[in-house]
Amino acid sequence: MSKQSGATLTPMAIAVLALLQEAPMHPYEMYQLLLKRRQDNLVKIRPGSLYHTVTRLAEQDMLCAEGTEREGNRPERTTYRITESGTAALRSRISDIIRKPIREYPIFPVAVAESHNLSADEAVALFEERIGWLDNDVMEFEAIRGWAESHAVPRRYWMVIDLLRDQTLSEVRWLRRLVAEIRDGSLPWEEFDESGTRLPHRTGDLGHDWGKALTDEVLAHLREGGANTADH
Repeated sequence: MSKQSGATLTPMAIAVLALLQEAPMHPYEMYQLLLKRRQDNLVKIRPGSLYHTVTRLAEQDMLCAEGTEREGNRPERTTYRITESGTAALRSRISDIIRKPIREYPIFPVAVAESHNLSADEAVALFEERIGWLDNDVMEFEAIRGWAESHAVPRRYWMVIDLLRDQTLSEVRWLRRLVAEIRDGSLPWEEFDESGTRLPHRTGDLGHDWGKALTDEVLAHLREGGANTADH
């Protein structure tokens, strides 16, 4: 199996191959097990995408059919096992992901970047609503890790819950600071008239064009410890 094949593994493909590292199983069993293990915190789990992933991995010889069984009137279920090339691809992909961070482009930062298109009151209300949802996520992560600890589950199997909790807590803290700054005026916000029309920027405000002023040359200079002057 080439490194290129490993690099094509999607999150669902990683999840499928990782399950088959444990034991052969059929796709429906994989689906149920992923949900029971709360892997939906990490991967978007849909039956259709899982079955499609299994088919694609079989076509790429990363897994193979081991047998077919039928229970009562249920449809036949094919059991799959991972191949040597599948194991190699899985390990290669995990290593590549851990080794070097990549830009994954989640959607929330896009909304944050454009939130100035909303009024201050609307933005604050929406950020506070998001904080409420995130607080619920934190409580769930805490409950999961507490249960795992009390049942002596080896931490290597659930340490990702700590990562998810800490990432969520970090976002909550940032959002609370943001809301406070908008409320007290330390973060100047867009102004709108009564009809909802945005008022013009003040003269000299770079606004959206701040990225043009921060050229690659200026950024390289700053990275090297150069002074942040008006000329740069």
